[in-house]
Amino acid sequence: MRAYYNDNDLFVACWLQNLIAHNLIVPGVIDTRSITEVTADDVRPYKQAHFFAGIGGWSYALRLAGWPDDRPVWTGSCPCQPLSSAGQRQGHADGRHLWPAFYRLIAECRPPTIFGEQVASDLGREWLAGIRADLETLGYAVGAADLCAASVGAPHIRQRLYWVATFAEGMGDATGAGWQGQRGEQGTGGLRQGGQSRPPVQDGIAQWNGSTITIQRADGWARIAAEPALFPVAARLPGDVGRLRGAGNAIVPQVAATFITAFMDCAP
Repeated sequence: MRAYYNDNDLFVACWLQNLIAHNLIVPGVIDTRSITEVTADDVRPYKQAHFFAGIGGWSYALRLAGWPDDRPVWTGSCPCQPLSSAGQRQGHADGRHLWPAFYRLIAECRPPTIFGEQVASDLGREWLAGIRADLETLGYAVGAADLCAASVGAPHIRQRLYWVATFAEGMGDATGAGWQGQRGEQGTGGLRQGGQSRPPVQDGIAQWNGSTITIQRADGWARIAAEPALFPVAARLPGDVGRLRGAGNAIVPQVAATFITAFMDCAP
């Protein structure tokens, strides 16, 4: 079943085309317009819709988790720049605050399940509280977890808020009491259901301290630098800059897959 991908970055749109061509993500159409120009009629024909699609991380994560290609789902990691500590943190005043456009499409189409992700800053938590209230008004139950890349064995932290919204029927009351995610303990990325911790996709990450992560391996313990495997690029190399931007804005699919799997385990 074909999917709908929306991202106005032409570089990552080409990236998505290559991933589709190699069957790494669900085949579909790529719309490079701003989400503010997208209408509900544009999206309704598709089982899957991925907004702010980037390099297809959510589509890939869904496959990693065993989510069928023809099972309806929407995803959207709204731009983090208005909330990120690396920016000016203007929040709702930032022109890149695009939740209202995403919410409009959700309200008109009412997809049964929505996954998303946001930076785990104070503003990110405030943002999540706001979208949770918006979605509960529409009848969704919302759960979230504060997870990091280190929880699946990556050599960096990349702490993010992962959230899911699903219609409340069969999932407890509208506050999401039937399913709630909580922060993983000591960087393990464990999700909690009914007060019991779920293991991450991969065992091994024990803790991090400053710029290092301590990892448990089969042959003992190892300490490595807590940095992503991306290096500074030289000026006037637009291809390298594009690749850095695409990867830098992407989710970690293995973390998202852990979150999706937890949801699938307890969804009706």
